[in-house]
Amino acid sequence: MTSTSQRLAAIRGGVEPARHNARTIAALTGNPGCARRAVLDCAGVDKQRLAAYVDYPARFGQSQFAITRGNVFEAQVKANGCAELLGLLRDLLDLSVPEVSYDDLESVAGRESQDVRYSRAKALLTRAAAQADGAGTLFDHPLLRLEVAGQQAYLEPDLIAFQHDGLFHVVEIKSFAVIDGQADSGKVAAAATQAAVYVLAMREMLGEAGYDPDVVSHDVVLVCPRDFSNRPMAVRVDVRKQLAVVRRQLTRMTRVDALLAELPADLTFDLAPDDKGVPTRSPASLIAALEEVEARYSPECLASCELAYLCRHEARGCTAALGKAALEEMGGIDRVETALAIARDQRAPAADQHEAAELLRAAARLRAELISGVAG
Repeated sequence: MTSTSQRLAAIRGGVEPARHNARTIAALTGNPGCARRAVLDCAGVDKQRLAAYVDYPARFGQSQFAITRGNVFEAQVKANGCAELLGLLRDLLDLSVPEVSYDDLESVAGRESQDVRYSRAKALLTRAAAQADGAGTLFDHPLLRLEVAGQQAYLEPDLIAFQHDGLFHVVEIKSFAVIDGQADSGKVAAAATQAAVYVLAMREMLGEAGYDPDVVSHDVVLVCPRDFSNRPMAVRVDVRKQLAVVRRQLTRMTRVDALLAELPADLTFDLAPDDKGVPTRSPASLIAALEEVEARYSPECLASCELAYLCRHEARGCTAALGKAALEEMGGIDRVETALAIARDQRAPAADQHEAAELLRAAARLRAELISGVAG
């Protein structure tokens, strides 16, 4: 175990690490400058439990009904060796595939070691890329890996990798409905970003074996219920834009070992549970520990990060809490009271704040004119 791994294990405490998936990677790359999320995710801290314990619980996520419905729909699509899915793929990709092989890579002879699962997935997928005899066509639950902040993060995808003539397509099964040919744009965008994470991870896996990254198609297959039924339909989604964003954001992230070097050596988010599993550490102590790690809050965090409500509370009065657009317009002004004082000519701007000061004063004049016009 490396010193970085030891530090991350100490930060997490005596519990198993929370597993990464495409949602966590996508959320992390959505705000690559947030050291707090990077450290907690690399350490595998259960942020949802942590947020609830310090009384700032997350307010997003699927209901139990939606999760159950999604599991039922996925089981239906994957039943009988993915027979129904194969029919959808034949029609969508215009393939002549009379029969297929199916490999479930979720476990290896009962062993759950991530290294073993990853090695097996890599062996089968690279063999399929070479189109060897019996290489396989459908691969369920392939364990993938992606470097995040200098650390290898294993991804636990609930997807299918479909291979035909040496070309792979990532297949994402989602339970939100496509009604009259239209689906919720936010859900489609989120699914596309998650699929892009898996495409990137598969490309890196096969690239390590010497294959062209384009052997994994940028066209992913999204399978959803049609209209108000539970009958599946499949559509292609081009994720080249999402791929470029995820790749760029991952390269922008600071390495976790550099982040750890700035933190106290004894920092930990261990809840110190007793023999019955009840946490004994005080919430105030955990909040103090969280404050040691710099956060970069923006309103978008509310939809993707379990600690967003705590970070929003901390960011009260900061221009960052107004959103990325406002923060960029007020470059160099990090407090709302400073912006208001400059807008009202009650404070002189610093050398790097003159451009923002002109915008603020112009906005203040327009506001005053509007108010006086309404009053008149």
